[in-house]
Amino acid sequence: MNNQQSSQAPENDESVLPGYLGDMPPLGTLPPRGERAWVDRPEQLIHAVRVLQQAPMVAIDAEFVQNRNPALGGASSSSLRLALLQLAIDGHCFVVDALRLGDLAPLAAVVDDPAILILLHGAGADLKVMLERGLQVAHYCDIEAACRSIFGQQESSLAAMMYRAFHARMDKSLQRTDWTRRPLPPAMVAYAARDAEMTLALYSWLKLHYAWALPLHEYADQSLEHVAPWIEPFLRGTSPVPVEVAVAEAKAGGSIHGDEQVEADCRAALVVLTHPMHRSRLMRTITDLSLAQLAPEIERFLQSPAADERASALRALGKLCVKPARTVIGACLQDPVFDVRKAAASALRNLENKTPRPPSLPPKIVEGARSWTVGNDGNDADEDWKARLRAMLDQ
Repeated sequence: MNNQQSSQAPENDESVLPGYLGDMPPLGTLPPRGERAWVDRPEQLIHAVRVLQQAPMVAIDAEFVQNRNPALGGASSSSLRLALLQLAIDGHCFVVDALRLGDLAPLAAVVDDPAILILLHGAGADLKVMLERGLQVAHYCDIEAACRSIFGQQESSLAAMMYRAFHARMDKSLQRTDWTRRPLPPAMVAYAARDAEMTLALYSWLKLHYAWALPLHEYADQSLEHVAPWIEPFLRGTSPVPVEVAVAEAKAGGSIHGDEQVEADCRAALVVLTHPMHRSRLMRTITDLSLAQLAPEIERFLQSPAADERASALRALGKLCVKPARTVIGACLQDPVFDVRKAAASALRNLENKTPRPPSLPPKIVEGARSWTVGNDGNDADEDWKARLRAMLDQ
């Protein structure tokens, strides 16, 4: 695709070249396999903790199973049950039997120590099942998220990255095995240990060649105190209502004093947020509020080193129908990351087929009747939040 075609929207996503098209650094060399230890007794766990505490970083992977009846674990229990916890450092990997060991509290000395960096490849589910066993991780880096920022979502799995970094092929044949069976065959123990060991090796390769990406996905302070309180639930993904309703409620309650404050709060958050996930969610929030006046701030993220931020900015510019950005959007059709090229193609199609959407708020009077538009164009099957919005607007 040449530069003269760069601002033309591809007819469909199939015309966007797949895969990562950027340069690649040299292949790494996998370290020799260290000692592996099965841990299913309290004294073995204490020994493992003493060894792990000497390391500056610990790679952790978890194997879990579906609970047959999550309600038995209490209202806050998830459907997942921790079966194994694998912890790897240079020269050692401990495979902890979380089913036989009812008390994992000694591991808190490792995972709750802010001086020890915990490495996770795809942090979400692992953090959740660990927390339900009383293990709250204080300082961690999500390696999968870092790989996604570099190479895109389709290229960020552990298997894909191990082949990319080391030309090592990972056998995933036991991925959906029954981790509750005891005793576990040696092949299953080795399979479980390997993912933690490979996560540790991958971190070293990324630190050597893509050091900029790792701090972006390192979490030590989970607070978001520097953003407006009404924005925080949308950054965490915990809001029970759409943003239009949340803003209307905040206005009715007096914590938001007008549309100018909404715009100012979003603009300030774009400046102070550092994690790509938070920035991406904020750009989606800005889009849902139809704040096209923030397009210049969003457009700057097209120059971000993180591919997920570039893709989020493209989606926002397309949905906000920022037609003056057509040229810079078209240039992103040449991006090395497939996710970004796909987002650019979608944004260009939006610019061709859509007109700017009017702001969702405030409501307006039409022939004596109050009317409004919402971000999902009225197609949401859940009418509850609409009823709440109508009640507030009729006050």
